[in-house]
Order: sequence, then C-alpha cells, then structure tokens
Amino acid sequence: MNLLSTFVKDYREYTDYEDMRKNFALNIPENFNFSYDVIDRYAAEQPEKRAMVWCNDENEEHFFSFKDISRDTQKAAHFLARHGIKKGDFVMLLLRRRYEFWWILPALHRIGAVAVPATTQLLKNDIVYRCNSADIKMIISFDDGRVINEIEEALPECPTVKECVSVSGARKGWIDFHAEFDALPAECETFPRPQGVDATHNDDAMLMYFTSGTSGYPKMVMHNFVYPLAHIVTARFWQNVMDDGLHLSVAETGWGKAVWGKLYGQWISGSAVFVYDMFSFAPDLFFKKIAHYKITTFCAPPTAYRYLIRQDLSKYDLSNLKYCVTAGEAMNSEVFNKFYEKTGIKIHEGYGQTETAILAGTFPGMNVKPGSMGKCAPGYDVQILRPDGKKCDPMETGSIKIRLTNGKPAGLFKGYHKNTEQTNAALGGEWYDTGDTAYYDEGGYIWFVGRNDDLIKTSGFRISPFEVESVLQQHPSVLECAVTGVPDPKRGQIAKATVVLTKDYKPSRELEIELKTFAKEHLALYKIPRMVEFVDELPKTISGKIRRVQIRQQDEKK
Repeated sequence: MNLLSTFVKDYREYTDYEDMRKNFALNIPENFNFSYDVIDRYAAEQPEKRAMVWCNDENEEHFFSFKDISRDTQKAAHFLARHGIKKGDFVMLLLRRRYEFWWILPALHRIGAVAVPATTQLLKNDIVYRCNSADIKMIISFDDGRVINEIEEALPECPTVKECVSVSGARKGWIDFHAEFDALPAECETFPRPQGVDATHNDDAMLMYFTSGTSGYPKMVMHNFVYPLAHIVTARFWQNVMDDGLHLSVAETGWGKAVWGKLYGQWISGSAVFVYDMFSFAPDLFFKKIAHYKITTFCAPPTAYRYLIRQDLSKYDLSNLKYCVTAGEAMNSEVFNKFYEKTGIKIHEGYGQTETAILAGTFPGMNVKPGSMGKCAPGYDVQILRPDGKKCDPMETGSIKIRLTNGKPAGLFKGYHKNTEQTNAALGGEWYDTGDTAYYDEGGYIWFVGRNDDLIKTSGFRISPFEVESVLQQHPSVLECAVTGVPDPKRGQIAKATVVLTKDYKPSRELEIELKTFAKEHLALYKIPRMVEFVDELPKTISGKIRRVQIRQQDEKK
C-alpha cells in the first residue's frame, strides 16, 4: 500500500508523458502535516511496513518500520517541547546522515517549529551567520570530532541559541538527547495533533534552507507544509521509486537534495529509504552496500557517477537495481554511456532548485537524451524565455522561468526569510526567474546551458561552460573541470579550463596541448579553451557546486 491515491487526484500509473503533464494534479488536504497524515497513517494501517534501512562505516545497522518512526518522532516531539521548542521556533540540525534526523525533523513538523538542516561542513563563521540571520533557538548535532567544536566556538556570538543538543552522548554544556529520550515515559509515545492557535496550516513555515549560492551570502529559502506533497512527482515519476522498494539518494541531510530523495516523496509513494552514514565517498564500498541491501532505485549527482564508472562493476550483484537518476548539474554523455554499458541502466536526468521541487525531468514515456534535463514537470509551467518575455525558438538560449499567473505551484518556496524586497522581486510578478539558462531542442527537450552569470561571451558568441566541460571530461586525464571566461582585449572574453587530473596523469605543457586538440575535435573553434590551468581541486560551495565566480575572481588578481 502507498498513499498516492490519497494525495493525487484520480491517481494512476502513467506511461505517456503528455498524458501525465495534462492530467496529473495534487489533492491537497486542508492543514496537511506530513508527520500526522503520512507517517502516522502508515503506522496505523501498515505498522510493520519498512520505512528506513540505516547503516554506517562501523558496521552498525538499524531497520525501522513506520510504527517505529511514528513512535520515535512523537517521543522526539515531547523531548523538544520539554526544552521549550514551540510553533514558529527555528531549530538547526547538523546531523550528517544520523538516523536521529528522521526522528527529529518530523518531530519539528508535529510541533510546527521550523527545521533548518545544515551541512556538517560548516565552519564557525558559517554557523554564526546562520544562527543570527534565522534567530536559531536550538542546535542539534553530534560529535564527529570537528563540527561540534566549530559550534562551540560560534556560540558566544549567537545570542539567540538557548540550548544545544548532542545525539552522540554526554558533553559538557550540551543536553544528552538519548539519555533523556530513552527515559521518557510510555505516555510520551503519542503527541496529539496541536489544535487552536498551535495548529499548523498549509502556508505556515515548515522548513528552511540556506542556499549555498555561487556568490554572495546564502539566502534563507522558506518552504511551507505543502512542500512534501510536491515531491510526489520527484519520487514517483522521476526517481521511479517503488512501493516496498528501497531507494538510495546520495546526499547529506544538510542539503535540500536530502528531502528530495530521502524522506517526503519516497515515503508517500510507499518506498523505504536507505541511508548510509558514510564518512567519505568510497566507490567500492558504496557498490557493496547497494548489492548487499538490494537497493532498487538510486539517485546521485554526476560527480558520483564519474567515480562509480571507474569501478569494475562486474564484481557486484546489482540485479535488484532497476532505475537510476541524476541531478545537481548536467551529465555528459560519456558518463551516461559508460554506466549504461556496464549496468544496462539508463540514467534519467532532472532539474530543480532549493527553492522548488523537481522542475524538469525525464519522465515515464520519454526517451532518454543524455545531457538533457528532460521536459517540464507536471504541476509547474516552466518556459525558456527571451529578454522580451517571448518563448525561445528551438536551439535559442534563454532564461528558465516558472509562470506564476495561474497561482504559485505547490513546491515553490514561500519566500526568502526576513527579506520582503527579495521575495517580492522573485515571486511578485508574472514569472519566477531561476537564474539559469537553457534551450529547447526540436523535440521540446530542455538542455541546460548555465547560470546567467557563468556564460562566456567571446567575439559576439555565447559559450556554455557545461558544453565545454562535458567534452573535456571525456578525456581520460580529466577528473573534474570548470570553464570560465577570462577578459581579452580582442574578443571580450576567452574560455579558460581549470582542470583536476585523474591519478594517472601529471600536469605538463604537452597535456595542455593535447586537451586543446581534443576539444578542437569536438567543439566549434570559438568554444575551444585558449587557456588551461591544472589544479589539485576546484573551489566549491558547501553543497558541492563549483564556484566559477571564485575562479574568475582569482584570475582577476593575477
């Protein structure tokens, strides 16, 4: 059993994209709350239904049913309430992939408090900025030997933080979560749905992420209580999760991608989630986990697939793996082809933002076109527009925008917290501008070009960094690369490739020439990088996106 027929009008399995695009519609209940209307319903109707399989690098594993999750999230809500957390309070979670995240986040939903997931890669100044910008009242973390020290260094500059909670045992000045949680009496296994002024409503604030933008301070993206329902499309029609299947998304809980692939849409669709709390990404061990736990559906960024295809996949039993997807950046055809050759599985791409659910993807009934993000997701009206507001012709690059005149679609963010001006600019007109550019092909498929500020303009031409990067990444020496524009007195800009090499190659003038020659064989002359720089690593945001702006800034100082 799954709950799709409850939350999708006239739910059925779609085999044709146009049919789905035209007829799919959500059935949004009044005052929907994911914890009460999804978790507790499963616990009541199918208590032993599998919800989560969890393991870590220390061979610890746990299996959770919906009865378990329902009970533990209600106990966690009592724990939070006893420490003064109430509706509207902001609580920051730095839990990596600890299983307590799947107790505490839904517990906050029960109370109506605002969950603020954050990555454990944060440093002191990042934590100070987040706590003071969002008036964080409580921090919940664990001791990994680093992040908890960064939190303690930040606390003297975070006056709104009243309590710090550790899920990894006693620590001076911290509340021991498990000591109190385990001692709660039996009556704390139920947390009645709040009523009256404490009740949650569909447009109340539920979840907030700090975007790790490629420039400037992170913005505070706020989502309401309807947001989980929008991820039905993400999970069921893009990731293709299966009722009673086991889905794995590669994401730390501090990233928006975690609730895309590790919670909302998967559980509504009846799929359990697999969580591997790894210290670092080790491809060999990762595939062993997929084989051992019989993962059925899988989502990872293209960077992860680039590492995975370098493994001898014949060593692993991947017979249970049925469907794979990717998002976060566009995927080049070389990675797609090698993965398909080794597994027989086609990787389906998708596109969205922290501010949205999935906006475009390769959905049922569509052919896979490697490198394309697919077509517009049901529930959204996504268009590629010229500066004058008219729709672009095929092969013409324009801005990716979402129409708002028919009402704000489910899943689109509530606004930027504490910034009315920014919110009105983003959501107050006819269109929401994603800040990304793309083009349609003749078949209506959408192809990502880049961020508006990442496009390179040379001699009157516009170059997509991704297009050049996709070609260079097909060369065996290239592990990662970023293409940026460098000022040039004759052309305005020229393309520069900043390259991280695979372990078998060393930087040299000969290799630089070889890469330029390789690019020349696959790209128009004006797109070829005129400069190549070899580096040990690329500058990235906390969420792993390449910071091309930082590369440009470093070049300007040279």
